[in-house]
Amino acid sequence: MDRNTEKIDLIKKVYSKTEYPKIIDTQFQQLGNLSVNQEIEETVTVNEFFELYNELFYDIQAYGGSNSHEYLVKTSGEYINFDQDNEIIVALRAEITQLRRDLLQAQISTAEALTGEKINLDVDNIEDADLSGTKEYNEILSTIPSTPTEDNTTNTTTF
Repeated sequence: MDRNTEKIDLIKKVYSKTEYPKIIDTQFQQLGNLSVNQEIEETVTVNEFFELYNELFYDIQAYGGSNSHEYLVKTSGEYINFDQDNEIIVALRAEITQLRRDLLQAQISTAEALTGEKINLDVDNIEDADLSGTKEYNEILSTIPSTPTEDNTTNTTTF
């Protein structure tokens, strides 16, 4: 036979209105319409979320848009009003710094009384950061003599 003269038979099957829904699935499941039970099964629980979070912890970028630890901290912080807690922490740190400044001044006064020497250290000019870090604070304290020195102690008693 010649290609142009080849004959193809088309078969068309027609269904009645009552047969059609029985044979053809008319639900649009591929478009995301889920039953209530399916939605419940596919919903991530809080425990499942944290299990996934722990598994993905190091895969999450530190800083960035909505897929970062920074985003989680900011949104969670806003949710629990973390700034209010942060303000309390800042106030407490300022109070601790002032108490350390007062303690340092008292120790200087004690050292001056014991040694009879004037210690030229202005507590008010020390940076707050130096008073809040234990290493720097301890270095400042170690410069203050705690006992009298040879130069200002004399024995005037004669035998």
